[in-house]
Amino acid sequence: MKLLITSKIPQEIFNDLDKHFDITYHDSNIPLSHDEIKEKVVNHDALLCPLSDKIDRDIIDAGNSLKIIANYGAGFDNIDIKYARQKGIDVTNAPAPPSAISTAELAFALMISAARKIVSGDKLTRDGKFYGWRPTFYLGHQLYGKTLGIIGLGNIGQNLAKRALAFGMKVIYYSRTRKDDFEKDYEVVYKDKYYVIANSDFLSLHTAFVPELKHMISKNELEMMKDSAILINASRGPIVDEDALADALINNTIAGAALDVYEFEPKVNEKLLTLDNVILSPHLGNATFEARLVMGENARDNLIQFKEGKVPQNKIN
Repeated sequence: MKLLITSKIPQEIFNDLDKHFDITYHDSNIPLSHDEIKEKVVNHDALLCPLSDKIDRDIIDAGNSLKIIANYGAGFDNIDIKYARQKGIDVTNAPAPPSAISTAELAFALMISAARKIVSGDKLTRDGKFYGWRPTFYLGHQLYGKTLGIIGLGNIGQNLAKRALAFGMKVIYYSRTRKDDFEKDYEVVYKDKYYVIANSDFLSLHTAFVPELKHMISKNELEMMKDSAILINASRGPIVDEDALADALINNTIAGAALDVYEFEPKVNEKLLTLDNVILSPHLGNATFEARLVMGENARDNLIQFKEGKVPQNKIN
């Protein structure tokens, strides 16, 4: 079987796949363009791609021999799953327990960095503007005693809640499915979505993306938030209306934000690029050796299982 891999992957995963497939490999972290993928996928039986590659109808149609699309990551909203199903093409994802831990750690790091102005403080120091300790110099806020609101209490949200509780924070949450068992084990309180938005000192988003959640956080929701609040988004970019967020940060409707994902990723809203009350991280949520290796192992297993005539363990369509 011929396999197209559109992005650099861990060497050990490539070595394993190389024993089973005739591989065309884009050994780079610089993404292929839509047209380049469309050109390369011709006559390939399998496609392994990261979730940043948009696999639409045009690419699926160009894959005249395509039988399986394996996403390197837990998400799969980058793939036109319905059309792949119509064409008889299997689609798989690659969930990994370390991914939830890594993303929760990143969200917590963003929260601390925003609260304590670590990123802008680093720049200030490098620019030679640190003149020594002063009682009112560059003050931030401690996390202890503050309220963290989480929207989406899945694996990532739960891991974040545990870390926040360890720092002495109060945790409230909204999720489409109430987590009764988690509430019994940990001091988290379920509230409706708008209560969580309005009463959080830090609001962290961890819901999966579906089209109806586009701009779940927009002008109205931002105006509900405390003017001292900080918004964290380490879920999916389109959940937040970036234009409305930029305006809210410019007008001090909220105090700050920290983003790891973007509405039109990898493009970042130009207004956000000019602001010093927002931290912009390059989608590092599960960018750890541990998480990416387990993802790769799952993606590898999906492809090999398919080649052997088995149903892939992570088939989603």
